Amino acid sequence: MTTATKAPPTAPAAAPPSHTQPSAPAPSLPSLTGLRWMAAVLVFGLHVHNFRYFGGTGARFVSWGFEAGASGVSFFFVLSGFVLMWSARPGDRPGRFWWRRVARVYPVHLVTVAIALLMALTLPRQPRPTLPQGLADVFLVHSWWRPWWQTLDPVSWSLACEAFFYAAFPLLALLLRRLDVRGARLLAGVSVLAVFALAWTDAHHWWAQPISSFPAARLPEFVLGAAAARLVLLGRWRGPGLEASLALAVVGYFLVPQFTAEYAATACTITGFALLIPAAALADLRGLPSLWRRRWLVRLGELSFAFYMVHLLVLRAGTHLLGTRPRFGPLTGSAAAVVAFAVSLGLSWLLYEGVERPARRLLLRRPARRTTA
Repeated sequence: MTTATKAPPTAPAAAPPSHTQPSAPAPSLPSLTGLRWMAAVLVFGLHVHNFRYFGGTGARFVSWGFEAGASGVSFFFVLSGFVLMWSARPGDRPGRFWWRRVARVYPVHLVTVAIALLMALTLPRQPRPTLPQGLADVFLVHSWWRPWWQTLDPVSWSLACEAFFYAAFPLLALLLRRLDVRGARLLAGVSVLAVFALAWTDAHHWWAQPISSFPAARLPEFVLGAAAARLVLLGRWRGPGLEASLALAVVGYFLVPQFTAEYAATACTITGFALLIPAAALADLRGLPSLWRRRWLVRLGELSFAFYMVHLLVLRAGTHLLGTRPRFGPLTGSAAAVVAFAVSLGLSWLLYEGVERPARRLLLRRPARRTTA
């Protein structure tokens, strides 16, 4: 999961950077950071739904609003490709890029793995991983083997997909920099078709197991985001504005329950997400109005990775106080969900300020160069 860099309170009214200025630093895109928070909230709502905090009418309402919440992960994948291509540094060596990604995600990942392991060892009814499962989770390869995909902190399956994307990105960036507008559009179109083809085969059980957590199957979403960023960088993105793109994304989101679960639902949202992300980026570049650029929303977006990584552990721990699938009434269920949300948000702030930011500064700190007299 990737975040756009922090921006000033007002967005610059800049034109999209041209390919004739390859060394110019890419402007920040705060709206994308704000959108990340909304995607994280969708995933949280899905897990509240799955833990059955609500019964009766409340359950139907939460199901209507958040049954499609897993699409928030698809948004993260498309956004990750876009932001990495947008901020890619000309002449950057793969080793430097990979080290920056380690500094970005690994400290929080290791802390949440430790918390999950402590919960597994001390709380009753918590799944205890075997040593191979635990090591696979630590090294972010567990999503390649379906029986291990939700080891320890279950949401880390998507981080294993991101690790695969990061491994492939230097080659992808090299390819995209060689593509002209037509080539980038062709790659984006092929990526969308790949998502539809994978969704169709998954829905028709052509695979021995669901592919929603299989890293290679999620790669087209990442590539699509990177291709869209390339078109924006070339100044040749052609798509609807922010409001229309958001409307298409919302329509796709609410189409998800009409289809089978797992990967097939990705086809409903991929077009809307692929239009929304560049539209939000262009709104920042051109100084157009954007709700997602509000300071408080950008701040929450900065916390979204830590929130995403910790919230399911909070919900799991809560089962020891609330019971399994409690199915509360609307008021009690809402109170329980609000408390879980507040605890998750508080812990995400602690993780961001106490682990993510200082660890990143430490790992990316450059040694001072010696000077000779």
